[in-house]
Amino acid sequence: MFEKNLRLVVLFDIYGALLTEDQRNMFGLYYNEDLSLAEIAQSTGLSRQGVRYAIKHAEEVLVSYEEKLGLSKKLAAISENLETAAGIANALKERYTNESSEFDRLLSYITCAGRLIKE
Repeated sequence: MFEKNLRLVVLFDIYGALLTEDQRNMFGLYYNEDLSLAEIAQSTGLSRQGVRYAIKHAEEVLVSYEEKLGLSKKLAAISENLETAAGIANALKERYTNESSEFDRLLSYITCAGRLIKE
């Protein structure tokens, strides 16, 4: 269950802007703020069932975007490759200490790119 929720939150981070404002708000309240369906219903003036439907529909839309575009999988692969590249650069830096400034610069680019992907 946790993995499914985490996957949906990651998809929301990537594709959330493509949802309607109501879907974004209810999804965020449910998954990010951990409010119950009843609490969301009370704050939005909708029925509990209406809130549940909106959230389920948002989940389906997010999964559909991922199936079509695959950005989450691509970002995960890029992140993994950056970690591998950073490991290689560190190993080379240790081996060729006289070139350490170039390796430091390379590592800073890799680290920065990795942070951007994870944000």
